[in-house]
Amino acid sequence: MANKVVIVTGASRGIGAAGARAFAAAGARVVLAARDEVALNEVAKDIRDALVVPTDVSDSESVKALVERTMNRFGRLDAAFNNAGVNYAMRPVADIPEEEFDQTLAVNLRGTFLCMKYEIKAMLANGGGAIVNMASTAGLGSAPGLASYVAAKHGVVGLTKAGANDYADKGIRINALAPGPIFTDPRMDPQQVGRWVPMQRMGRPEEVAAVAVWLCSDDASYITGAILPVDGGKLARSA
Repeated sequence: MANKVVIVTGASRGIGAAGARAFAAAGARVVLAARDEVALNEVAKDIRDALVVPTDVSDSESVKALVERTMNRFGRLDAAFNNAGVNYAMRPVADIPEEEFDQTLAVNLRGTFLCMKYEIKAMLANGGGAIVNMASTAGLGSAPGLASYVAAKHGVVGLTKAGANDYADKGIRINALAPGPIFTDPRMDPQQVGRWVPMQRMGRPEEVAAVAVWLCSDDASYITGAILPVDGGKLARSA
């Protein structure tokens, strides 16, 4: 990834922050995008060549500006890790407020679509690139009380596969990660959640980030349209 230019959305914390650091460690120049500019600047302190762009991925003009600022600064876009997402409290379908459903899809699904839309245009201009979207094991199955999130992540899976088909012959690879339980919040009980995973633990953000970097690298040059679980065997147990 040496000197390649990479956009990471949702880069202010969790998997996104780990992704930004991992791409930088691999030699990339990293564009950090999220709504929280203060948190982005904290992450950027760990990165040699970083550009911070406050971004709302659910807003078309905001995403367009993100890619434009990337091109203005670096002159190219080689890869993107579309990680931004939201989730809400668990509740059954009939109890989900409509605005909560709309917001979940606006960020997780529409946001992924908008990022892909503008990233692909930039990548076509420089002969190709690689995109990694953030799906979930919930996007390959289901999860109780998370209907909005499940619907959005199933959409990300479909969008990833469709995009991969559209641009495979144009030098752009598009894949997605499907993480299982990842320890991103100190309020989580890793032992309690980890009991449901064959490896008997939650994953770390850095473990997901490492796979994103690999998928964007030349080592994964024949992989596109893949939805890759990073889940400690969770899906294997439920299959």
